[in-house]
Amino acid sequence: MKNTSTLAVLTLVNLGMLIVVALHHTSPVEASGPLQVVRARGLEIVDDQGRLRASLSVIPAGPTRGPDGRSVEPNGKIYPEAVVFRLIRPDGRPSVKIATSAQGSGIDLSGGIDPTYIVVSSEEKETSLTLVNQDGRRQIVKP
Repeated sequence: MKNTSTLAVLTLVNLGMLIVVALHHTSPVEASGPLQVVRARGLEIVDDQGRLRASLSVIPAGPTRGPDGRSVEPNGKIYPEAVVFRLIRPDGRPSVKIATSAQGSGIDLSGGIDPTYIVVSSEEKETSLTLVNQDGRRQIVKP
C-alpha cells in the first residue's frame, strides 16, 4: 500500500511539472543567432501556385542539354561547369539570366515579346553586346 501511495504522489508531481512546462513554453522556438552560411547544391523559389520563379544552380560540365536530358549540341562542344541565376516569368520563361564559368560571364535580359533580348557577355578574350528586336533584327556590338 505504501508503494501505491508513493507512485500516486510521483504521478501527480510529474503531471504538475508537465502542466507548468507546457504553460510556460508557449513562445515559438528561435535559433540562438543568425546562421552564418547556408550550403546547398541549388536554390529554387516558387510562387503561391508552386511555379518556379527563380533559381540558383551549378550546372555540371558537359554538352548543352534540353529539358528531356538529351544533348542539343550537335557539334559535340563541351561546356565547362557554370553557376546560373535565373529569374522566371509567370509563364515559365526565364527573363533574366546571369551565368559565370571558367570561360567567362554573361547577362541575358529577355523582353516580354519573343524574340526580343539583350545579351552582354565576356568570354575569354572577347566582350560583346547583342541586341535583338521583335522583328528578328540583330545588332552585335564588339569593341
